Amino acid sequence: MLDMTTKELSSRHVKPEESLRLGVVSGWYTTKMSGTFVTGPHATHEEALLKIAELNPPPPPIVKRKL
Repeated sequence: MLDMTTKELSSRHVKPEESLRLGVVSGWYTTKMSGTFVTGPHATHEEALLKIAELNPPPPPIVKRKL
């Protein structure tokens, strides 16, 4: 499991002309804030966002004990 928070991940679209320069397939990617690719390519922006949510599920609710 990757050790990141949702704030540290973002989605980025790589266009065909840029993909040649970067050496990757054109599409949507999940990236770190540093620009490093984490996952992808994804067919749509929504798929990239779903992957971010999958990598960073919401924390479980805090259960308070009765004293």
